[in-house]
Amino acid sequence: MKRIKTDKPGVFFRLGQRIGGSGKEKIYYVIFKKDGKFREEKVGRQYADQMSPARAAIVRSDYIEGRRLPAKEEREKRLAEKKAERNKPTISNLWKEYKVVNPHLKGMVTDQNRFQNHIEPLFGEKIPEEIQPLDIDRLRLKKLKDKAPATIRNSIELLRRIINFGIKRNRCIGLAFKLELPKVNNETTEDLTQSQLEQLLESIEKDENIDVGNMMLIALYTGMRRGEIFKLQWKYINLKTGFILLKDPKGGPDQKIPINDMAKDLLNSIIKSKSPYVFPGLNGRKRTDTGKAARRIRDNAGLPKDFRPMHGLRHAYASMLASSGKVDMYVLQKLMTHKSPKMTQRYAHLRDEALKDGAGQIDAIFNQQKNVGQGKKVVNMKGKR
Repeated sequence: MKRIKTDKPGVFFRLGQRIGGSGKEKIYYVIFKKDGKFREEKVGRQYADQMSPARAAIVRSDYIEGRRLPAKEEREKRLAEKKAERNKPTISNLWKEYKVVNPHLKGMVTDQNRFQNHIEPLFGEKIPEEIQPLDIDRLRLKKLKDKAPATIRNSIELLRRIINFGIKRNRCIGLAFKLELPKVNNETTEDLTQSQLEQLLESIEKDENIDVGNMMLIALYTGMRRGEIFKLQWKYINLKTGFILLKDPKGGPDQKIPINDMAKDLLNSIIKSKSPYVFPGLNGRKRTDTGKAARRIRDNAGLPKDFRPMHGLRHAYASMLASSGKVDMYVLQKLMTHKSPKMTQRYAHLRDEALKDGAGQIDAIFNQQKNVGQGKKVVNMKGKR
């Protein structure tokens, strides 16, 4: 197309088909010299961009003075900025790299949820050295309103882990302060009285959601964790040997737990589907929650609102065993698949009470013997075992 001069130096136009209308319109260009070379740049259309010789002259002046970059250089600059942004060691970018390096790390699904819900909204676009102690305080105070202290601690621990990952890979220089994890009292131990247990069993039997009811019974009969029940598959249950294999349980390698008669009868009563899972979720996939059913069963049984429907039953299982006085702490640790005896010690006082009650029976024996002997001071223990 032919160049047509204007009254402005270095500004000309060509005629082209009008965009969004009929006829022709002027397409303005500017010529200028930069870095010893002449350049020609398109600056806009007469109608589509409301361009005129005067406006084109201003654009030309901006090019010459460096206030504006030519289109090609502007594109290259934006691409460079995007690339730099992708490579910037923000917490979000470091988390993406962390997942690539650790694709099979246990607890990754839980960590991803923590990152999305608690870390990314506050720290996602920050690089570690930009984070201040006040930012950590905001996280704690914001989440304390509706989240358990353990959730806050675990979220801060994940943030620390991501930052340490970036430091080890020379992607960032780290925080300007020491990130300390808040202390959490995680000794909550639910228990059920005989009356509460009876009401719970009745509520489970009456509820319409049979699957969730059976899951709660399995937790009560075996002490299995919620997540272990969700991913329990039939191939890991051996009713002949009487053991369940727990794959990738919390805290360590695969574990085996025994199946008692109540659990065996329950498992035998479940009709198998095409799904490999004992308690499948939607479309036979692994279940991720119990919905409202578990809370409904708890409420209908009249249990306290803070009683955790699944994990509380695991504690109730351990409490009943410890209270019996017939299970020592080592056996209870193995049944609960605790990785440390310290985790089992929360039930030790229950066993101590059972032992005290057992020892106290000697008082009843002596008192009864005294009443029968009417004043005899020597108790004949022969033949008693």
